[in-house]
Amino acid sequence: MSKPDIKNKNLIYLSELKDYKIAGGYPDIRGWVVRDADKRVVGKVDNLLINKNLDRVVYVDVEVDQTIIDSRHDPYGKPADPEIKEFVNKDGQNHVIVPIGLVELEEDEKYIYTSRITHQTFAETKRIERGADLDRQYEETVLSSYNRPSPAEREDEHIKRRKEEEYADKSISRRNDETNIIDDENYDTERRNKEHYSDDEFYDREEFDGANFRKRD
Repeated sequence: MSKPDIKNKNLIYLSELKDYKIAGGYPDIRGWVVRDADKRVVGKVDNLLINKNLDRVVYVDVEVDQTIIDSRHDPYGKPADPEIKEFVNKDGQNHVIVPIGLVELEEDEKYIYTSRITHQTFAETKRIERGADLDRQYEETVLSSYNRPSPAEREDEHIKRRKEEEYADKSISRRNDETNIIDDENYDTERRNKEHYSDDEFYDREEFDGANFRKRD
């Protein structure tokens, strides 16, 4: 399969840029071990992804180890965006991306880790083949996976909603449901109108804050 011209891509692998250098204060972490929230090894850093419009690193490209592939968890099939469909990771898809703001460095031992992503979440996240071209939908899918609530949080929310429903008057509930349908339709329209974020807007969130990634003095 031929490689597309990098001029037409917004996310470019560091290895594709011959003259690009890691900015001062940022170590080259390629080859470093990657650990999850429990400090369990989940893979290694294979590459870095740069947004060409912002001219900065936005993702770590991680080659996952066999423990992630062999976990065989059901994929996370209900992301925040209802238009993102369920997926099945295929043979050869052994890479995931991690936003730069979710990783921290352990320079002495040369590994990075994330305090927010568990081994199970890594296993359930949509993977890609090495060097695959990435689009915004894949980025959204990954962020939805990493930001989903924990089982305990989901259970608390379920209990809260159930209690609210038990005390709600049925007639009021029906009227609220009709109103919610209209509100949902308006929300979907607004969301579709805003689905094409600019890079400045999309990457202006905590997941892409590289403060923890900078080399410590």
